[in-house]
Amino acid sequence: MGGSVLPSAPEPCPLLLIDGHNLLWGATFGFPAEIRSRDKTRLLTGVFAFFALLRVAIREDLTEQPEVIVVFDGQYGSSDRKEIDPTYKAQRPTDEASLAPIQFLPDVKRGLDQHGIVWTELDHAEADDVIATLVHTTPPPRQIVIMSRDRDYYQLVTDRVRVLNTKMHPGKRYIGPAEVFARHQVTPAQWADFRALTGDPADNIPGVHGIGATTAATLLADGITLDDLPGTGRLDTGRGRLVREQLDIARKWRDMIRLNHELDVPVTPTGKPNQLLPAPAAVVEELGLW
Repeated sequence: MGGSVLPSAPEPCPLLLIDGHNLLWGATFGFPAEIRSRDKTRLLTGVFAFFALLRVAIREDLTEQPEVIVVFDGQYGSSDRKEIDPTYKAQRPTDEASLAPIQFLPDVKRGLDQHGIVWTELDHAEADDVIATLVHTTPPPRQIVIMSRDRDYYQLVTDRVRVLNTKMHPGKRYIGPAEVFARHQVTPAQWADFRALTGDPADNIPGVHGIGATTAATLLADGITLDDLPGTGRLDTGRGRLVREQLDIARKWRDMIRLNHELDVPVTPTGKPNQLLPAPAAVVEELGLW
């Protein structure tokens, strides 16, 4: 007798992880028009643009409705890396104008709550590390999209994990393993080693003095790491000698660049898609901000 075949479980929808502060900064400073309340007394650009950019990305850059989780940097998120090097992110301006996006954060969180979008913020963790943990704990074959302009996420990229940078031209916004290699000549697994050599100005990580992207990629050719380099002979001549002299400091930069995927994160993906966001004007209206 033939037995009945049980239907297979449907594949979960894509998981869209949003780097909240990264999106909020881009929304506040990169939106093409200033948005104000009807009486012109309140600036609303950051709130309006945050939801506008998120809605457009979901509608235009994803092929199906995702589950969305927004992750914000904790107030003391940089503290662990600053213990390694006190100058970490020290170059970032802290004047009122530069920190303007922060004023929109409470209303953005209220808007996310109103529309059933989960958000999380760990007081002593950066969003990068929380997102790395969510990636690490979400089992395959689920597809994951990380929406951010921060290239630190390249180290998380795999065949099922891609970075979405909506500031890039259409058709070039998704970064997978092939795109990382085509643009930088290193693999995602080598990204922290590569940036340790070249530096990361956004985080005030200087890298190895005298080593640019081309030299770094040449030294790391064939998939080797900083730890492999001393045995390759590549540090015996030319600019390789600069790396030999500064190898310990390069390892320090690598430790700072590597993302921590072992945090205790209080949210767990459900596998169920969120409802499509309404137009941003409607979100602002529901928040009572007009």
